[in-house]
Amino acid sequence: MTLFGFLLLDAVLLAILELMYLPLYIGSVQFPITAAVAAVTTPLLVAEAGRISRSRRVAGAPLVLWFAVVLVFGVFGPGGDVVLLGSDWRTLLLIAGGALPSAMMLGIVLAAPAR
Repeated sequence: MTLFGFLLLDAVLLAILELMYLPLYIGSVQFPITAAVAAVTTPLLVAEAGRISRSRRVAGAPLVLWFAVVLVFGVFGPGGDVVLLGSDWRTLLLIAGGALPSAMMLGIVLAAPAR
């Protein structure tokens, strides 16, 4: 149960960090590296939660929590600031990069035969 709590804490912290570094520039070039970070780390959290329990709720909890944190902190950010960049391509890339691979991993985890 402690490991599951740490997985959920990781999902929250990763979502916040990915949001904060989303508008990153290197020189004059937009560089949303956090979308790639989300595409790698969030499916790993889902896979580990699926290894802990075969329950859909447990396996999908990191994905749901990550998505909720991105939406809540992105819209009602710190001090009322809007962190999500409207309909900017970086926002769509972050949400797609975190949610789609994680949803695919959730399907893989749930379709795997019981051990």
